[in-house]
Amino acid sequence: MNNATTASNIYALSFNQAANLINAIGRHTTVLLQADMGTGKSSIINIIALMNPTYKPVYLDCTTLVDSADLFMVKYSDDGKTFKTVPLEDLGMHLPDQPIILMLDEIGKCNRSVILACNRIMLERKHSGYELHPDSIVFATTNKGTEGVGDLLPAHTRNRITVVNMRKPDNMEWIEWGINNGIDPILLGFCKEHPELFHSFEQYENPDENPYIFHPRSARAAFWTPRSGEKSSDILKLRHLLDDTQLTAALIGTIGDRTALDLAAFISLADKVPTRDQIETDPMNAPIPDSPAAVCMVVYRALATIERKWVDPWLTYMNRLSKEAQGLFVNGVRAPQYSRRDYVVQNKKFQDWCMANNYMFSADK
Repeated sequence: MNNATTASNIYALSFNQAANLINAIGRHTTVLLQADMGTGKSSIINIIALMNPTYKPVYLDCTTLVDSADLFMVKYSDDGKTFKTVPLEDLGMHLPDQPIILMLDEIGKCNRSVILACNRIMLERKHSGYELHPDSIVFATTNKGTEGVGDLLPAHTRNRITVVNMRKPDNMEWIEWGINNGIDPILLGFCKEHPELFHSFEQYENPDENPYIFHPRSARAAFWTPRSGEKSSDILKLRHLLDDTQLTAALIGTIGDRTALDLAAFISLADKVPTRDQIETDPMNAPIPDSPAAVCMVVYRALATIERKWVDPWLTYMNRLSKEAQGLFVNGVRAPQYSRRDYVVQNKKFQDWCMANNYMFSADK
C-alpha cells in the first residue's frame, strides 16, 4: 500500500509525542489525532490532564451523539420573546472561568450535523454566545480513513484543524507500558516474541502476510490491537477459573483465531517458569527455564511485581541468567516511567552489578 510511504505516515508520532504536541499547540489549534483502532487514542486525555492539573478534562464520545441537538438545544430567552441556544453540559462550554481539556473522541464517525456543530468550537473556541476559557485545550481523535470504518470529514472541516498521525506502539514500548499497568507477564513475554502484533496494516498489501492484526481487506471478526491485548490480559489473569477450552474460546473471541492459538501454545511455557516463591526463598536453586521465551516471562514478571524486600534474592537469581536476560531486566528498570524503579536502583547489589557490568548510568538516580 502506498499509504505507508506518505509524508504523514513517515512523520507519525508516538503516543507521548502526540500528547506533547496537543499540550503545546492545543490552546490555539485543534489537533485531530488519526491512529489505528485500539491504540490508545482515547486515553491521551489522561496524559494531557497530568500535564495540566488545574484543568478540567472533558471527554465527549462523538459516537453516542445522534445529531446536533445532542450538543445544543433551543429554549426561550428570559423575556420569552426570542429563542436562544444552550450547550450540552458535557461539552464544558458553561465553564468560562475554568480552563478545560476538551476531547472530541471519534469525531470522524459521528453524524454530519454533529461535525458541523463542532466546527466553530474547533476553530474559534466559541458557539452561540458561549466561549471557552482562553487557555482551554481542544483536540479530537479519529481512526485512519484507510481503515474503511467510516471516519471521514468534510473538506471545510478538515481545513479548520491540524491532522497528525499517531503510530502504533512497537512491542517494546507496549511492554514498558504493560509492566507499569498490570499486564499479565505471560502476555508480555508473548509480545516480546511477536513484534508483528504491533505492525500497521498499511505495511501489508496482502492481509495473509500478518494474520494477527486488523486489515481492511480481511474479514477477520477479531484481531490483535493494544486494546484487545489488554482485554486478553484480563482473561489470562482469571485462567485458574477456566479449563483450556474455555480459555482458548475466550481468547479467540477477543484477539482472533491465529493470535489466540499461538498464545495458547505459548502459555504452556508457564509450566516451566519458577514461581516467585521459589526465587524468593531459594534463589540459588530455583530452576532456570530452558526456553528463552520462558526466561523473558520470568524477567517481565519480576519487573511487574518486584518489591523492596525481595530485590536481593531476585538479583541473586538474575545473575544465574544469561547476560541478555540480565540486560533485559536492567533496561526495564532504566525506563523513565518504570514505577518500581526506586526499589531496585537503591539496592546495593544492583549498584554493584551496574559497576561490574560497566553500565553507563548512575544507579542511585
